[in-house]
Amino acid sequence: MAAQDVLGQTARLASSSALLQVLFRVVTFALNAFTLRYLSRELIGVVNVRLTLLYSTVVLLAREAFRRACLSGSTKRNWTKTINLLWLTVPLGVFWSIFLGLVWLHLLEVPDPSVVPHYQAGVVAFGLSAVIELLGEPCWVLAQAHLFVRLKVIAESLSVVSKCILTVTLVILYPQWGLYIFALAQLLYATVMVMCYATYFVMFLGSPEATKKSFPIARVKALLPNFMEDETFVNWKEARLTWSFFKQSFLKQILTEGERYVMTFLNVLNFGDQGVYDIVNNLGSLVARFIFLPIEESFYVFFAKVLERGKAVKDQKQDDVAMAANVLELLLKLVLLIGLTITVFGYAYSQLALDIYGGSMLSSGTGPYLLRCYSLYVLFLAVNGVTECFTAALMCKEEVDRYNVVMLALSFIFLCISYFLTHWQGSIGFILANCFNMGIRIAHSTHYIYDYFKQSTHRPLTGLLPSPFLLLVYIFSGVITGFSEVLFCCDQGWMARLLHIGVGALCFAATVVTVFWTETKLIHFVRSQ
Repeated sequence: MAAQDVLGQTARLASSSALLQVLFRVVTFALNAFTLRYLSRELIGVVNVRLTLLYSTVVLLAREAFRRACLSGSTKRNWTKTINLLWLTVPLGVFWSIFLGLVWLHLLEVPDPSVVPHYQAGVVAFGLSAVIELLGEPCWVLAQAHLFVRLKVIAESLSVVSKCILTVTLVILYPQWGLYIFALAQLLYATVMVMCYATYFVMFLGSPEATKKSFPIARVKALLPNFMEDETFVNWKEARLTWSFFKQSFLKQILTEGERYVMTFLNVLNFGDQGVYDIVNNLGSLVARFIFLPIEESFYVFFAKVLERGKAVKDQKQDDVAMAANVLELLLKLVLLIGLTITVFGYAYSQLALDIYGGSMLSSGTGPYLLRCYSLYVLFLAVNGVTECFTAALMCKEEVDRYNVVMLALSFIFLCISYFLTHWQGSIGFILANCFNMGIRIAHSTHYIYDYFKQSTHRPLTGLLPSPFLLLVYIFSGVITGFSEVLFCCDQGWMARLLHIGVGALCFAATVVTVFWTETKLIHFVRSQ
């Protein structure tokens, strides 16, 4: 597939994924606002922190490395061996579910049954849902590698909508069920996801459309593990790369979910405070999750397909290098401007957003300070997502192994800083520690990118330098909206709030106009792709 075609399909995949994440976040946003009025903070804290951490840890440890390794390179490979390798995620998921489930049940603090009933059932259900989801991993990788955009959108949309409908129904009818509600909803989510992928491939394989596309898998049976005579069960090059990525995934999970591990294992916050922190965290990460994550996932595929892993820039096709450098520069500029916008306007509108969303329970106390700090953290998340997706797509096995050593040291430092900052600043310490963590990771990735392109004429890191005039507009917008918050927000009635929103809207419009005026190359890229 030509590099330009890959870019077009990758951009569509990123756009569709971003729209999909908008749906997910909006639905989850509304669901949290709804459940806040029916369920306790403690129950929400156990579900959103303790049990979700169990599920995400099992899933990441079981499949993340396999995804990275099996999506590297072109789609022309021995897919039988790749599928065999992907099926190893299931026994690995069973192992991690049992091991971590025992830890969650017997080594961690158990919530008060009168406040959070049916904790044991919740642990079992969330672990089981992770294993169920892993059953669809070969289909997911095939779909992602061949850029099946609609399949991903439909499967994940149906899963989320089904989960939310069941949750709302049970919360209204049987609020006393406690964790049973979220256990059943999580199992439904995983089951619908796997059934969507399985149904699609059962219908697609052997069809005229599959033949027309020269799809490498011809029969449904080929999606199951297959032993081949006189050949190895898996591609050992992919298996070794998987092991390198596995070590990195383990460390990345600690860095990504570090604050949840500190909360879960060190008990620095009670379940109620964990619930508030998680709600603020979800609100603050809306843009990060529905824009930055789809861009990272989709353009990892693009860079892995266009450039060859482990090869120096001078040994690559120069047209592909030029395209990759241009795309990287524009992606950096795009996420930087989004991050700056969130940081600048998030500071002055955090208290108002929390007051509208959850009332005084969230807008009083540390809630607004948490969200303001998170607005700054979003800027770090924005840059790190793109720089790391490029380095992960290009690093050879030896470079991945060296990076794992860096990540190991960083993980230890991050956990220590999280613990001490939390004792000093409470839950805000988690966000400050995350900013430090992301800053170090950005420094490593940008150093790799600089070294990679230094033998060429391309300088994609210039995407991190917005125009001076645009920076000036951001500064003025931050100052004006800050004064507006002091004057109009948030205890002077709805008319004052509307005035505050109007001031923000004018400043935001001025910022957007300036972006269109100063960043014409970026605007053309977004419109064309």
